[in-house]
Amino acid sequence: MSRRTKTLLSVAVLAVALFVGAPWVYINIIREPAAQSFLDEVTTTTLATMGDPITTTIDTSSNATSVALDDASGNWNVTAASQVGYRVEEVLFGQNVTAVGRTNAVTGSVTIEDLTVTAAEFSVDMTTVKSDEPKRDAQFESRIMDTLNFPTATFVLSESIIVSKDALTDNSTHQASGVLTLRGTSKPVEITIVSAIRDGVVVLVGEIEIVFAEWGIPNPSIPGISTEDRGVLEFSLVLAR
Repeated sequence: MSRRTKTLLSVAVLAVALFVGAPWVYINIIREPAAQSFLDEVTTTTLATMGDPITTTIDTSSNATSVALDDASGNWNVTAASQVGYRVEEVLFGQNVTAVGRTNAVTGSVTIEDLTVTAAEFSVDMTTVKSDEPKRDAQFESRIMDTLNFPTATFVLSESIIVSKDALTDNSTHQASGVLTLRGTSKPVEITIVSAIRDGVVVLVGEIEIVFAEWGIPNPSIPGISTEDRGVLEFSLVLAR
């Protein structure tokens, strides 16, 4: 084998090593792990204490005690501690990655009468959803969600929810039926919600699987990055009366 051939072979091997190794180093060493899902947080802690102290209004000090409400009736408005986002499984140059984007630009309210949720409506500013990758965000804003033409996503409750008395003191699970609008497409959905009322606030946590084609959302895959045909819309809503 000539010296020139050996040199070309060495360069080719180095190029392959960089192509495979660089993404591995970035994903497994440099890149921060994806944020835990809100539902996973529920399984490892309590709704009364979950959340980052910077973004939540819930008192998480060691001396704090949870004070349940005797009557949750009234109008409850979304606070700045709320978050909505997406979770999508990617394969980035052969490496498995969980892509997470979130925003706290959420508005809305819930109306409770006695032990019945009679109305609920939420709106998310999709132009503010951000992940840990600016290039991913650019794709999200343009080709994928087209936030210029569809800047908001909404959910409107369509059926009342009966809340048990235990929901005022313990975590509780409910089924919410409503109309979800994403990228200009509106569809009826069923969402399982975990809720709790603690220290003067209502916390609602849940997620719903989104099959991209059913909502007119282009598959996020691009050369070098492939995704599944679906993702998860997840939320953690903190409401104050």
